[in-house]
Amino acid sequence: MGLKVVVIGGGSSYTPEIIEGLIQRQEQFPVTDIVLVDVEEGKRKLETIGRLGKRMIEKADVSIQLSWTMDRRKALEGADFVSTQIRVGGLDARMKDELIPLKHGYIGQETNGAGGIMKAFRTIPVLMELAEEVQNICPEAWIINFTNPAGIVTEALLKHSPHKKIIGVCNVPFNMRHSTAEMLQAEPEDVQIDFVGMNHFVFGRRVYVKGVDVTKEVMTKLSEGSLDYSPANIINLGWSRTFIEAMQLLPNPYHQYYFQTAEVLRKDKEGLRDKGTRAEQVMELEKSLFSIYEDPGLNKKPEELGERGGAFYSEVACNLMDSLYNDRSDIQTVNTLNKGAVPELPYDSVVEVNAVITSHGPVPLSTEGIPIEVRGIMHQMKAFEELTIQAAISGTYHDAYRAFLMNPLIMHEGDSKVLLDELLKVHRDHLPQFSKEEGSIDE
Repeated sequence: MGLKVVVIGGGSSYTPEIIEGLIQRQEQFPVTDIVLVDVEEGKRKLETIGRLGKRMIEKADVSIQLSWTMDRRKALEGADFVSTQIRVGGLDARMKDELIPLKHGYIGQETNGAGGIMKAFRTIPVLMELAEEVQNICPEAWIINFTNPAGIVTEALLKHSPHKKIIGVCNVPFNMRHSTAEMLQAEPEDVQIDFVGMNHFVFGRRVYVKGVDVTKEVMTKLSEGSLDYSPANIINLGWSRTFIEAMQLLPNPYHQYYFQTAEVLRKDKEGLRDKGTRAEQVMELEKSLFSIYEDPGLNKKPEELGERGGAFYSEVACNLMDSLYNDRSDIQTVNTLNKGAVPELPYDSVVEVNAVITSHGPVPLSTEGIPIEVRGIMHQMKAFEELTIQAAISGTYHDAYRAFLMNPLIMHEGDSKVLLDELLKVHRDHLPQFSKEEGSIDE
């Protein structure tokens, strides 16, 4: 029996990655239907991606029917897997998320700080609607959420939507494993990292190669500056020898925002002056990518897509779907309900940890708990995430203010209001929940 995969946000420049991944797994993961879904504003991109996808399938000579539509409910009929990769407000919204905080002396980034909060505010209501539709139309389907901020969005859906077959994914742990394997001159499948934490705030505690603990070797090489697993959208500043030797934890690229805040802010301001925001750079990159995608002779994923920052996207999403379908009971790093895996965090919160992937869903593996070095900030990060979800659902100004105030990259009572007011105002059209409260968006 064939499988149907629906891609919400099908007009994304990342979509050729997932089409490639599904083609490559056709034998063990027999997809017969792929439906790409987008909104009216993304119609042209959706059609371009759809035509490229058809050429890729034709070249591979596999039996997959690919179609595209803006009728989401129709697309969901009979779906087995629903992959989400949306950006509410598009890159223009991302540009505002990055530019406005920088203007006020704060880091402007699409998933961290003020920008990440606003992205969650815009995204959660839209995906709540999707989750309800999935529950009503294809209740057995798994939602694979790649939409950032992935951990916050996944927790919001699992806590507040009627659909519970939801898993969040991110390519950062996958990147970390591949880069570590390259550094050790090992095969990626032989490397296992014990992760503990949350999306974009996860640490590696132990590293194994074929079951042998090589953590000390990795930390030594890392302290010597010989490891870079930053995606294309994050400048790697490196880590000091003292930091690595003292912490004995494998950091991820997003930790730079929290442990090298001043340096990142300085680099971001330089980048803004020289190249514009990352969103503006991506706009130019996407123009180039879609120009390439429109070439009727192109029938494969172009190498230029690697510059977009989504390396291993298809590997992460497709490996997860494959394992769910085939009940592989292999170990993958996902965003899922804690259920005691990280004992210091709430049982019903979402964490990013290793889990055994079965046909019934992820079974999170118990960790050694949060290392004391980062326990305090981990608790703060989780509290801020919960406040962000609360505000996204309630649309209450004071809930939103508390989320800003408790974010480690803001934490200023006056500036929290300044940032919140300006961002609420520029994103008004994509924040209908906040317009319900009289006077919630200050004039």
